[in-house]
Amino acid sequence: MTADPDCVFCSIVAGDLPADVVLDEPELVAFLDRRPLFKGHVLLVPRQHVVTLVDLPARLRDPFLEAGQRLAAAMVAGLGAQGSFVAVNNVVSQSVPHLHLHVVPRTKGDGLRGFFWPRTKYADGEAAEYAARLRSAT
Repeated sequence: MTADPDCVFCSIVAGDLPADVVLDEPELVAFLDRRPLFKGHVLLVPRQHVVTLVDLPARLRDPFLEAGQRLAAAMVAGLGAQGSFVAVNNVVSQSVPHLHLHVVPRTKGDGLRGFFWPRTKYADGEAAEYAARLRSAT
């Protein structure tokens, strides 16, 4: 398994830096975020140093998503949240260059207001063009 000696998450995975571990499995580790949006905010990482979701090896895709599902369920069962916010940043807004899935407990009216995305509209025929470009790239 590869690790980056300069990566904070690799250091946590190796046990060289302390963390409040929530999930410890052969291929994955989840721990509490040190600067949580809400108490219980968890980061799920592959043990292998992988920078983005695009870089995640195929053999880890299902275990990674399945662990994310379990963590999302744990927000409700273990914390009494009504639901969760689940997100991955790839490069842009990725504070640590090691793939990590944010799983954040959510409750209606919790005040989370930091995720406003600008909305736009497609010109006539433009949506089909974008769909075709994305299809050809997948």
